[in-house]
Amino acid sequence: MKSSNNAVVPQARDALDRFKMEAAREVGVNLKQGYNGDLTSKEAGSVGGQMVKKMIEAYENGMK
Repeated sequence: MKSSNNAVVPQARDALDRFKMEAAREVGVNLKQGYNGDLTSKEAGSVGGQMVKKMIEAYENGMK
C-alpha cells in the first residue's frame, strides 16, 4: 500500500514546506522544522485550514 504522505511531485516538497511554514506564521502557530507532534489538533488544523484557504484564493484569482 502506498503512503498518502508521498508527494506526487517530489521536487515540490521544499515549496510545500515553505508554504506550510508561511501559513503557520499567519495563524500564529510555532511550527518548527522536523517533528511537530506536540501541536494540538486545533493548532495543526488551523495551519491546514489556512493552507487550503490560500490555495482556494490562488485558484480563484487565477480564474479572473
